[in-house]
Amino acid sequence: MGVDIDIEIENEHENRLLRRKEVFFRLKYDGGSPSRAEARKALVNALRCSPDLLVIDWMRAEFGKREAVGYAKIYENEDRMKEIEREHILKRNFGGTNGNDT
Repeated sequence: MGVDIDIEIENEHENRLLRRKEVFFRLKYDGGSPSRAEARKALVNALRCSPDLLVIDWMRAEFGKREAVGYAKIYENEDRMKEIEREHILKRNFGGTNGNDT
């Protein structure tokens, strides 16, 4: 069931004020669009970071292509992430009661 995903990091920026790295990325895949969980796993491997500190803010499939673009943030620590991130974004990335994985 796994999707073959290639990742291109289009822009990477260190945000010292918020103590996080901000990354714009492009996913290229075969088959159906990858889930948020599959994209997170591929990003964690590509960026060599902790899965507990990476948050995908948004991800959109591009019409007519087997590609998606997105924006992710990697925090220095979990406390800072919970202090800054909106609740619904944390639920989408780490599970919650909304039942929406994408």
